[in-house]
Amino acid sequence: MAAGTDRSGRSVRQPGGFSAFIPRPLPPKPDLDLSRLLGALSAADQALGRLDGATRQLPDADLFLAMYMRREALLSSQIEGIDCTLDDVLAFELSEPVADLPTVDVQEVVNYIAAMNFGLSRLDELPISRRLLCEVHAHLLRDGRGADKTPGEFRRTQNWVGPKGAPLAQATFVPPPVEELSRAISDLEKFIHDSADSPGELPLLVVCGLVHAQFETIHPFLDGNGRIGRLLITLLLCERGALGVPVLYLSTYLRRRRTRYFELLTDVRFKGDWESWMLFFLEGVRDTAQEAAETARRVHAMREDHRRVLSAAGGGVNDLALLDRLFTQPLVNAKWVSQAVGVTPATANSILARFERTGLLREITGQARNRVFRYDQYLRLFDQIDADEVHDETGA
Repeated sequence: MAAGTDRSGRSVRQPGGFSAFIPRPLPPKPDLDLSRLLGALSAADQALGRLDGATRQLPDADLFLAMYMRREALLSSQIEGIDCTLDDVLAFELSEPVADLPTVDVQEVVNYIAAMNFGLSRLDELPISRRLLCEVHAHLLRDGRGADKTPGEFRRTQNWVGPKGAPLAQATFVPPPVEELSRAISDLEKFIHDSADSPGELPLLVVCGLVHAQFETIHPFLDGNGRIGRLLITLLLCERGALGVPVLYLSTYLRRRRTRYFELLTDVRFKGDWESWMLFFLEGVRDTAQEAAETARRVHAMREDHRRVLSAAGGGVNDLALLDRLFTQPLVNAKWVSQAVGVTPATANSILARFERTGLLREITGQARNRVFRYDQYLRLFDQIDADEVHDETGA
C-alpha cells in the first residue's frame, strides 16, 4: 500500500502489523485548484437549478418523490450486494406474498427508505452532525443482516474494505483505527458547520463532494457506510436549500462507474488528487440532475395524459383520485384501492376493471381472486436498472 500524501492523510503502521489511513481535516491543503473545476461546477449548478425548477412545477411533488426515493434505495442497496427488484419492494409494502421473495433483502431496502425519510424530516430539528448520522444509521440497520452491526453507533473495532469475506491482510483499504475515529468525525462535523457559516468560501457542490469522500475514508460504521455516505450528499443539498425536494441521488451514476469511483477515492487518499475526484463528482451531479429533471417532466406529462384517458372512458372523481395514488404505489389490489380512495370493495373492483380496460393497469397474477394490478407505463420510468450484478467492496 502506498505511503499516502500529507494533502489527504497518511498511512500509519498499527500494532497488528497492518497500516491504517488517518485522514487530514478538510479542506485539503494546499487548497483545491478551483480553476480546474469551474466548467464542471457551472454545468452541475445549472442542472441542479433546472431540476429544482422542474420538481417545483409538479402539481404534487410527493407523487414523484415517493417512487424516486424507492428507486434510489434499491440502487444504493444493490451497490452493496442486496438483491431484490422494485416490484419486490412494492409487493412487500402492499403486503402481497410473492413467490421466492428475498424478504431479508427487501427489508433492508425498506429500512433505507425509512432512514432517508427520517433523516430528511429530522433536518427540521437537527443540523447535519454525528448525532443525526447515528440516528439515521439506527433506522438503516434496525432489521436485517446489519442488525448485529451496532446500529446507531460508531464502530469500536477496526474495519476494512476489500473483496467480500477477505481478511484484513487482503484489504484494499483500511480506514482510521478506533482511537482516531472520534477526532476524524469531529473534524468532518466542524468542516460541515464551518462551510455553512461561511458559504462563500467553497461552493456547496464542492463541499458535498469533499464531505462524501471524507466520510467514505473515515468509514465510521461497521456496516452501511456506503448508503449513509451517499445519502449525506442529498441531506446537505436539502439542508442548504439547494433542493426544495430531495430528488438528487448519485447511486445510478456511481453504479455505472463503480470501478472509476473506487479508483478516484484511492487517488484522493494516496495521491492527494482531490481535483480529479471533484470533476468526476460534479459530472455525476450534472448527469443525475438532468436525468431526474427529465423523469419529472415525463411524470407530469403522463399524469395529464392519463387523466384525459380516464375522463374519456367515463371515469369520475374516484378514478382520478386512484390515478394520483398510483404515482406513490403503482402495484395495487382491491383492498388497497378501497382503503386509499375510501370506496367499497365492489366500487374498488369496478374502478380497477375500468383502469384495466383503458390499459392503464395490467393484472399480473392471472387469478380470479386476490388480483394484483401493475401500473406498467409509470414503472418503466423508474425500472431502468441494469441487469448485471453489482457488489460493493464493503469488507468486514
